[in-house]
Amino acid sequence: MTTPLRLGIAGLGTVGAGVVKIVRQKANLLANRAGRPVVITAVSARTRDKDRGVNIADYAWEDDPVALAKRDDVDVFVELMGGSDGPAKAATEAAIAHGKDVVTANKAMLAHHGQALAEAAETAGRVIRFEAAVAGGIPVVKALTEGLAGNDITRVMGVMNGTCNYILTRMQSAGLPYADVFEEANQLGYLEADPTLDVGGIDAGHKLSLLASIAFGTQVNFAGVELEGIERVTIDDIRQAADMGYRIKLLGVCQMTGRGLEQRMTPCLVPETSPLGQLEGGTNMCVLEGDCVEQIVLRGPGAGEGPTASAVMGDVMDIARGIRLSTFGQPAAGLSPAKPAKVVTPAPYYLRMALDDKPGALAKVTTILGEAGVSIDRMRQYQHAETTAPVLIVTHKTTRDALDAALSAMSRLDVLKGDPVALRIETV
Repeated sequence: MTTPLRLGIAGLGTVGAGVVKIVRQKANLLANRAGRPVVITAVSARTRDKDRGVNIADYAWEDDPVALAKRDDVDVFVELMGGSDGPAKAATEAAIAHGKDVVTANKAMLAHHGQALAEAAETAGRVIRFEAAVAGGIPVVKALTEGLAGNDITRVMGVMNGTCNYILTRMQSAGLPYADVFEEANQLGYLEADPTLDVGGIDAGHKLSLLASIAFGTQVNFAGVELEGIERVTIDDIRQAADMGYRIKLLGVCQMTGRGLEQRMTPCLVPETSPLGQLEGGTNMCVLEGDCVEQIVLRGPGAGEGPTASAVMGDVMDIARGIRLSTFGQPAAGLSPAKPAKVVTPAPYYLRMALDDKPGALAKVTTILGEAGVSIDRMRQYQHAETTAPVLIVTHKTTRDALDAALSAMSRLDVLKGDPVALRIETV
């Protein structure tokens, strides 16, 4: 096939400019690998005259991305604007309605509207590809939909937000408190315009919900993701976890249980010697477990111009080669609604609390844990110079319900200063 595949790119920020660079600089390589030329015919962005470090003068310009999506000279609509609704969603819907395939990096849009968009695309005989929406340059979507298609997936885990991983590893390496490293990350441009999307776990939760849909054959259910950000993690937590042989990560975990689909994106402790424990800086990692393959680990850059544009082009090249897959690995109309389940899988937990430095205070805490059926594996009390004593407890495996019952009872004690911090210790 020698007919060119014609792209219309909506959004010319970091990733969009990166895609333009690849298409312009690697034209011969792309044509040889796809068996046909891959070209850009039209583009759209908020500002036309902005210096993006790449020449776009050769392409038709559309102020309105919806108009771009409807153009007769566009075969694939490449949506790189972002946002769960608004122009991104309207333009994607228009592209499908006008017979275009879609490649997107928009995890928020798919997390909130993925089922409806997938059904619309498949009814129209079109495809939606979204490798760039999850973990940047790591081909985790392709791994789940293609490479591991013969497996029953048992668990998916990952560090899927490079900003959070940067903050946590920087706190540990530099011995700096959260507020200082948060500001440093902001100055470096690592944070979203709304930082809670990063540090609140929302961005990573979007990604996890998409992987869960592929892994377990369910409709995307972002509302079912248990979310907790890293804002309460202190430098003391970082140091004390390290003292016990653990690292703290914002970890996404999803698995199907007898009670339904567990999805959580929360700070967890992982063994420092594990692949996740050794993950530094802004790097992402996805751990996939299946009944045949057992466990595989994918590691790589989770954001940035080159890695994310690379993922976009991987999807474009599949379309150019004629590879057509259902959006979430199975026909969208056959995906079952995800029955959300609260995490019930037992695990050990890390507890940090400050107690009045007086006789009997610790005994009251341990009594409450025992009454709730929570047994203690290890316990340490750290040196202090004030009237409160910092105490660290690592429990044996217990359920979150039992732990929550203990924490609720502790809140009524007169010896506890502030709310305890409870972090799950994940088996990797």
